[in-house]
Amino acid sequence: MGNGAWSATDFFDRDAARIAAGKDTFDYSAHAKRTGQLRVHQTLDPYGIGLRESRDSAEHPDSNSIIISLDVTGSMDRVVRAIHRDLPHLHELLLGHKYIPHPQIMFAAVGDAMCDRVPMQVGQFESDNRMDQNLENMILEGGGGGQKTESYELALYIAARHTAIDCWEKRGRKGYLFMIGDEMAYPVVHRAHAHKLFGTDPQADVPLEQIVAEVQEKYHFYFVIPGGAAHGQDKAVVDFWERLVGKQHVLRLAEPDDTSESIAMTIGMNEGVVTLPQAQEHLAKRGKVATAIDRLMKAIGHVFGGGGSPPSTTTGPRRL
Repeated sequence: MGNGAWSATDFFDRDAARIAAGKDTFDYSAHAKRTGQLRVHQTLDPYGIGLRESRDSAEHPDSNSIIISLDVTGSMDRVVRAIHRDLPHLHELLLGHKYIPHPQIMFAAVGDAMCDRVPMQVGQFESDNRMDQNLENMILEGGGGGQKTESYELALYIAARHTAIDCWEKRGRKGYLFMIGDEMAYPVVHRAHAHKLFGTDPQADVPLEQIVAEVQEKYHFYFVIPGGAAHGQDKAVVDFWERLVGKQHVLRLAEPDDTSESIAMTIGMNEGVVTLPQAQEHLAKRGKVATAIDRLMKAIGHVFGGGGSPPSTTTGPRRL
């Protein structure tokens, strides 16, 4: 997957057509909940998943893989909608300011496998507007178990064991995984959940720490906690993720609307192609208001120590 090029014109044309038809951006989700037929859209069905692939091509000879995993439980609906609305801003920073060459983005949606009817939805790595459609096909179930724990570990399992990415396999260059949520993960990937949802058999439950380590072998993994979410300020949640992935890999945002820009800026900083002052200038040029810029500078500064030098981006052995 990953052919084509993303077009802002196509994005806005589709949006205008929806508005003219009186449809919600997430019309598939609205219809599913209205009728009670909560079934994963065929484009996002993870059963029999095999591999989600991010590959080089003549069109994209230097592909770079980005996974954005979205919590679709409880109060997180606003975040998902903000991500979709801000796709033009995300691409403007990634491509317009050359934060990373040839990004291929895969969206996933996470619920609670203990109780939700649609606990896992997984798209493909895309370079063009099919990524918009993957987002729009998501069911925003709004469930969750109410215990500050969701099935984030299942998205990690997919990233670790069911993705194949040329940036890592050919060039020893890690991809990116941004997991957006406001709760904790379960302590293991349950073998029964993997079998039921993906048709795979890991042979035994997989400890959370092990699956995180597998993810970090080939992805720069950041957990993003958006403000305004139910547990966005919960110390137990923040401490959980900081212990698991390290403080410099936990992005704490004041507003959900800052999510796309924070992802782009984190990539640019981590790639070493932009400094914090330059990122601030880019935001100002595209009309971001001063208060929003200040929020983003604070969030990104927490990750990168308030300066322009990113943490180590050590990769695996180069393959010649």
